[in-house]
Amino acid sequence: MDHLVFGASDLSEGVDFIERLFGVETEPGGRHEGFGTHNRLVGFGGRSYMEVVSPDPSQPAPPRPRWFGLDHLEGFRLVTWCAAATDLESLVQRAHDAGLTLGSIREGQRRTESGEVLRWRMTDPWSDRAGGVLPFFIDWGDSPHPGGLLKPQCEYLGLAAEHPDADRVRRWVEVLGLEIDVHPGPQPVLFASIRTPTGEVELC
Repeated sequence: MDHLVFGASDLSEGVDFIERLFGVETEPGGRHEGFGTHNRLVGFGGRSYMEVVSPDPSQPAPPRPRWFGLDHLEGFRLVTWCAAATDLESLVQRAHDAGLTLGSIREGQRRTESGEVLRWRMTDPWSDRAGGVLPFFIDWGDSPHPGGLLKPQCEYLGLAAEHPDADRVRRWVEVLGLEIDVHPGPQPVLFASIRTPTGEVELC
């Protein structure tokens, strides 16, 4: 698990909810220039973290809808997650052979509040991926990893999900070598277990 994506229609509202729930202060993230979003972060220790991400009103509207369905999100929720990988091309092909579309490999960047630009390669974050239950994949290359720049305030414990076609999603989980429990449910829902200063929390 590289990072969790907690989407919010308004960054300050999403941040306020997470800070009260976790009992921590989020840290500055930055702006996703050209993507129309910005974020704040919570460190989990090592190379993992959570981002609270929302539309950035200081940026012009991007040329395509904002990722993770943020244009139509009301309030805030755990929208998806991201897994670390290196050979993205092989991963995309393996998923395709199993009937899952991860989309084309793209490049992204974010400017931190200190002015540093972080760059990465990733599979298409706009792809459906079983309603966000499955992750998109990221390769940070030589760029600093955000998790290493954050205070380790919480501990990531694991992921679970519900999906109407749980058997198919479990097959994809196996093909991709992921660690997430998938159970039948009426709609795709993602759950993350996190140990925080206020106790263990299940975020969805």
